[in-house]
Amino acid sequence: MTTVLLVIHIMVALALVGTVLLQRSEGGALGIGGGGGGGFLSGRGAANMLTRTTAVLAAAFFATSIALTVIATNRGPGGSIIQGSTPSLPSGGQAPASSGIPQLPSLPPSSAVPSAPQAPISQ
Repeated sequence: MTTVLLVIHIMVALALVGTVLLQRSEGGALGIGGGGGGGFLSGRGAANMLTRTTAVLAAAFFATSIALTVIATNRGPGGSIIQGSTPSLPSGGQAPASSGIPQLPSLPPSSAVPSAPQAPISQ
């Protein structure tokens, strides 16, 4: 079901892009500097076949997007990849040597770390 809906979603998206690219431009610069009364919501623009096709394809795109989201959400006990199971370490606290994970050098004991920055002593 998900695969069929995803294929339909991709076909609708490609058709929507093609329909938008076929439309005639109504003027440049986002309507600045003219254009008059022949805007998007004029009688002639609303009755245009490409405009209606674009609206139908946009509605189909939103419907398939919402359907894919609902299907993905209700798929079952998925969970986040961040909250996925992490492998537990052995009691030594280090991963086994065969895991392929490079080991960082261990930190010195807390008594070897100075508690405050030390100023250089002048001679």
